[in-house]
Amino acid sequence: MNTNALHGHMDALLLSVLEHEPLHGYAIIEALQERSGGALAVPTGTVYPALRRLERAGYLAGEWATVGGRKRRTYRLTPTGRTALAGERSAWREFTAAIGSVLEPRTQ
Repeated sequence: MNTNALHGHMDALLLSVLEHEPLHGYAIIEALQERSGGALAVPTGTVYPALRRLERAGYLAGEWATVGGRKRRTYRLTPTGRTALAGERSAWREFTAAIGSVLEPRTQ
């Protein structure tokens, strides 16, 4: 899938992947790919800047941890991030309903 198609949706995708457990950056990329059935191969150059931006916004909290002998930054969703995710999900439902109405109009 073209990563340009994800423009405007990356925040929701990242927040959703982090909803149930903290993950480090590479694990987030793997989760996006796994959850999408391989359709989303998001480059690190897209994910890491978005994670830092979401952290600055207060939606994520990051901390350094050692995993397998390597230092990695692990991110978790904050309460503000959970609220933002709920808003993103609501906006997504509205968006898909509107686009669906245009692309697949109901015959009368």
